[in-house]
Amino acid sequence: MGYKVAVVGATGNVGREMLAILAERAFPVDEVVALASRRSQGTEVSFGDKTLTVKTLDTYDFSDVDLCLMSAGGEISKEWSPKIAAKGVIVIDNSSAWRYDADVPLVVPEVNAEAVRGAKKGIIANPNCSTAQLVVALKPLHDQATIKRVVVATYQSVSGAGKDGMDELDRQTKALYSLQDVVEKKFPKRIAFNVIPHIDVFMEDGFTKEEWKMMAETKKILDPKIKLTATCVRVPVFIGHSEAVNVEFEKPITADEARDILRSAPGVMVVDKREPGGYITPHEAAGEDATYISRIREDITVENGLAFWCVSDNLRKGAALNAIQIAEAMVNRGLLPSKKKAA
Repeated sequence: MGYKVAVVGATGNVGREMLAILAERAFPVDEVVALASRRSQGTEVSFGDKTLTVKTLDTYDFSDVDLCLMSAGGEISKEWSPKIAAKGVIVIDNSSAWRYDADVPLVVPEVNAEAVRGAKKGIIANPNCSTAQLVVALKPLHDQATIKRVVVATYQSVSGAGKDGMDELDRQTKALYSLQDVVEKKFPKRIAFNVIPHIDVFMEDGFTKEEWKMMAETKKILDPKIKLTATCVRVPVFIGHSEAVNVEFEKPITADEARDILRSAPGVMVVDKREPGGYITPHEAAGEDATYISRIREDITVENGLAFWCVSDNLRKGAALNAIQIAEAMVNRGLLPSKKKAA
């Protein structure tokens, strides 16, 4: 006997990916319910070889639901996640609403799966997409040589800004090729054939909220002693976030040692040939589950330093896949009882 799973935000990019991955990984479900706002009521979405009709969130009774995958944005999650959890439902939330709450675990299963035991509010948070792939890469290196400081520049795809971001890149690209005016709606500047060093709102210290998220979340997930600074950039790529990462360690570690460690690390795939094409780009990572590491080399500007290139599908490991891996971690630890079994 399986679980009853609700997916909130089922018509969005991440919600649809959650439904696809639930089916791909054969998560033990008896029933899946697709939920969204009133304007999406009646829309059809796919779950494996089945078609689900979307129901309305604000009229749905969660009393017989076991697990809720929430991907409807921070404001919706702030309002609804506690209400749903109060019905005895485990909520795994993809927004930033609960990530920094001390009573809500922030989990990347390859890094801190045991943290799922600390869900005091019945809510578990998914990290920011750019953080998720980064900590998967950093964890095995930290275990070996202890990270002191990380400097990261991200190259984030437009799907990180949702369907509107993808539509804007598509629309602007077509406009440029047909010599039409480019209209900017979702992004503050033209994204087609351009890069924008600005994701989320600016903070008083000059960093953006996206950059702050990477700093705060890496500390919460991996180690509060790690110092991290980030520059987050939006690039004209549909799917797949890339990161150029520099790491300073307390202990010596060579590029060869790092390569061997990463090759045996969970969730990591090393593609690192020092030749043209001997690395991974977002194009190859799209649709894949792994966090890909390339260009591993020693940074001679610091005593114990490494530099590497990190790429992952932001809709999968950065969001939907990670959420379902959290659910699997709970099942494996006996922390997700089925209400049907209890009855």
